[in-house]
Amino acid sequence: MEKFVPYEKLSKRRRREIDKARRATWEGISPVTRKKESAVVYNRKKRRREEMDSGCGAFFV
Repeated sequence: MEKFVPYEKLSKRRRREIDKARRATWEGISPVTRKKESAVVYNRKKRRREEMDSGCGAFFV
């Protein structure tokens, strides 16, 4: 029987082994694509899309 050692006192290698065993699989879902965009960060593509949508419709009517 192994002696109980708190997680904080385990060696780095042992903690990695435990973390690896606890991790679940994402089963085909990429966590990066599910990340919510920050409202604070500037997005050039979004800005350009808004400009093209608002200006072109009124000009051709």
